Amino acid sequence: MATEPGRVLKPVNSFSSTDLTSPVKPGTVTLQAKENTSTQPEGKKWSLQDFDIGRPLGKGKFGNVYLAREKSTKYIVAIKVLFKSQLQKSGVEHQLRREIEIQSHLSHPHILRLFQYFHDKTRVFLVLEYAPKGELYKELMKITRFDEKRTATYMFQMASALLYCHSKKVIHRDIKPENLLLGLTGDLKIADFGWSVHAPSSRRTTLCGTLDYLPPEMIEGKLHDEKVDLWSLGVLCYEFLVGKPPFEADNNTDTYRRITKVDLQFPSYVSSPARNLISMLLKHDPSQRITLEKVLEHPWIKENHRPVPP
Repeated sequence: MATEPGRVLKPVNSFSSTDLTSPVKPGTVTLQAKENTSTQPEGKKWSLQDFDIGRPLGKGKFGNVYLAREKSTKYIVAIKVLFKSQLQKSGVEHQLRREIEIQSHLSHPHILRLFQYFHDKTRVFLVLEYAPKGELYKELMKITRFDEKRTATYMFQMASALLYCHSKKVIHRDIKPENLLLGLTGDLKIADFGWSVHAPSSRRTTLCGTLDYLPPEMIEGKLHDEKVDLWSLGVLCYEFLVGKPPFEADNNTDTYRRITKVDLQFPSYVSSPARNLISMLLKHDPSQRITLEKVLEHPWIKENHRPVPP
């Protein structure tokens, strides 16, 4: 089995000293071995030449994602290629630094691993875990909605991942189907911590679309904490079961109104236990939302979620 590169190598440079937009020679981000099991020498300078690049996996505003294989270990990864000119133009360099800093320190079965990063004069390269079954959003669009067993399984995985994030003082703030990928066994992977390289779907390109997952406290301009992720989890559960977000409306004003009033309506086919969980997550008062620990113990989750095979 190929050695997983990200388990043994980590970037030495901190983002306080690394300027992603300044001209540098290829592969000048120094890496050192975290464990002696590394197949790479200490002080290895990574560059694009260390990888065999395969087919494109996605295209986005700031660059593209490609399937790749690390030459020495034969380990399959995804490489996200971001163009510095586009990052500068959009003013998101600091956002990228924050995303890398956060994601490189997270290790959980349902969070996409960020193994490495390096950069050259014009581009930034992120070496990511490859999720063979692709984007969950495309799967949802293909079959319209998921059944309750599949939804409960995803909710269990999401709650587990978010509980881990919150224990590390990380709030995701952008939970939605477009930011989720599927692993080899169909297990869910949270893929983006800041913004997505993939172009958003047409449904999310308008302001109305971007509102779908926002909690009342953010819309109302109030202070918010990790409980924003609980609200988004409730919206996600609803969309998985119904095929569209619960507060979708024809215009921005109506979407605002429906969210702030928690105008929640269920189709008849959504079971009472599922409605109960969603209703407990979609509380206007953040302090009244069910905790992630209780989500994992909710009767609907325990009855319907299926463990993913190892």
